[in-house]
Amino acid sequence: MGILSTTTAICQFRVAGDIPSGDLYPWIAEHLARQAFQSIDQGVAEQSVGWVHLDDHRQMSFDVPAAFWRDHYVAFTLRRDQRKLPAALVKAYLQVAEHEHLAASPGLNRVPKQKREELKEAVRLNLLAKTLPVPSTWDAVWDTRTGIVTFTSLSAPIIELFETQFKKTFEGTRLVAIHPYARAEAVGGEGLKPALEQANLATSDAAIDLIRSNQWLGWDFLLWLLHRTMTDSSEYRVGQPGPALAGEPFVAYLNDRLVLMSAGEAGTQKITVAGPQDHFRETRTALAHGKRITESTLYLEKEENVWKLTLKGELFHFASLKSPKVAIEKGDHVDEVSEREAAFYERMYVLEQGLQLFDSLYGEFLTVRLGAGWGEELARIEGWLAGE
Repeated sequence: MGILSTTTAICQFRVAGDIPSGDLYPWIAEHLARQAFQSIDQGVAEQSVGWVHLDDHRQMSFDVPAAFWRDHYVAFTLRRDQRKLPAALVKAYLQVAEHEHLAASPGLNRVPKQKREELKEAVRLNLLAKTLPVPSTWDAVWDTRTGIVTFTSLSAPIIELFETQFKKTFEGTRLVAIHPYARAEAVGGEGLKPALEQANLATSDAAIDLIRSNQWLGWDFLLWLLHRTMTDSSEYRVGQPGPALAGEPFVAYLNDRLVLMSAGEAGTQKITVAGPQDHFRETRTALAHGKRITESTLYLEKEENVWKLTLKGELFHFASLKSPKVAIEKGDHVDEVSEREAAFYERMYVLEQGLQLFDSLYGEFLTVRLGAGWGEELARIEGWLAGE
């Protein structure tokens, strides 16, 4: 599911490090070209990783702006081609090779270790030559105004691959994950900075420490939103910059699916509550017994537009993010290239608006959570959980 799909999965990063001032186009074009994808169709290499065009994964030339440049966006796709050999297949062919070697060497009862390794490598290369590489792709969009990169995978190994390839491509830079604490710093601004720093439980600025030590941000946000979903108005106001105007109303609520977890002597316990929820009785019981909401289906609605996503509370990854549909016009007299470019801008508009609504919702939570009235708010939530 790419960035242009109605439903996708995204995580976000902020670009840090040495970025040239002025016109970024020649610098980005040069570096993308250096690490462009190289085909391995005609060889025996097991893997190739590099950049290709967002619109056409067969294209890997970045010598013209249309290849990747979209106003203030840089759009490109990470492509990885892999040949995979099943272990059982290698074993079967190796047994044949060993049998043939022993048949040609009457004095041997078993194949020597070094010869066996040689035979295994020969078998592997022979099989690789007959195996077609399987391509996989993941889209990335770099907003050069904000320095934010949006990436369309939530798989930890793929995210690591992307971070490594990005750092390798744009020397002197690195990607910094936008996790709950980092998002709180951006959304809360200078006004909430002292309270956020005081609430920070991490002992270092390392991302892994900021994530693990501040899981309370995701837990409390989802708990607060669940309570608001059931007891208060679900209407909020746009309070963060983006396509929507400040002060415009929108609706946000949890429904359909929640995942709750707790850690104890018996290990981690996890329950999933699925289906439309009227009173969240099962969820309230689990919360009253010490479990935490770790992910949930979140709806954001503004006028006739609806965004639906699964929010991963630990990292603030957005899974199965479904945005208002963007259609590509088709017909004999339609310029396909121009239409796809127009669809890209429209897609980024609706995607950024959905993220703007989420940040506005998160900002309202932070105002409550880091304010003096959180104790009273928490007491109301606990009373609701107890059925009072």
